[in-house]
Amino acid sequence: METLLPSRFKRVCVFCGSSPGKNPSYQLAAIQLADQLVERKIDLVYGGGSIGLMGLVSQAVYDGGRHVLGVIPKTLMPREITGETVGEVRAVSGMHQRKAEMARQADAFIALPGGYGTLEELLEVITWAQLGIHDKPVGLLNVDGYYNSLLSFIDKAVDEGFVTAAARQIIVSAPTAHELLCKLEEYVPKHSGVAPKLSWEMEQQLGYATKSDIAR
Repeated sequence: METLLPSRFKRVCVFCGSSPGKNPSYQLAAIQLADQLVERKIDLVYGGGSIGLMGLVSQAVYDGGRHVLGVIPKTLMPREITGETVGEVRAVSGMHQRKAEMARQADAFIALPGGYGTLEELLEVITWAQLGIHDKPVGLLNVDGYYNSLLSFIDKAVDEGFVTAAARQIIVSAPTAHELLCKLEEYVPKHSGVAPKLSWEMEQQLGYATKSDIAR
């Protein structure tokens, strides 16, 4: 059996759908990701819901003995939490605060299959990396080619001059949780933040976490 070295990550933030998806492979991938986090002694930060892929990954990590932190806007609690909550649930005032708090707490990010919300969260942390707000690894768990079209779109953006080749390397993708986490452990940023010295006054005015909080 493979012996894993201690992980560089204490906590990983997982973005994923509040629906289970039609393909059972998505649900299996969520459980396999949870198993990898438990095996590597990594705690979970996620969107706080108890349904869909969110519910599967959080319950499996919790059952494996790792700490689970769910960050959820108060207005979504009746919709996305059913029955008993899993682990620690931190209620926040809105979506911006949710994303900033999840980013502040995590050492890396992984996106499972999901919809608009998952994509929006994923693309925001990619953009933050591009801007130099953080240099944490960003992983895409490309289950059964779910994100092939997204990756093709980003490659097209590189070809057309809207994304640099270096910034394309921010996204680390793999078809399995084991392979993805191995890649994330080895990740070294290859891009230069376009504005790493900005104070991000607007984010502070809007109540987001500061750059230093997210980059920690």
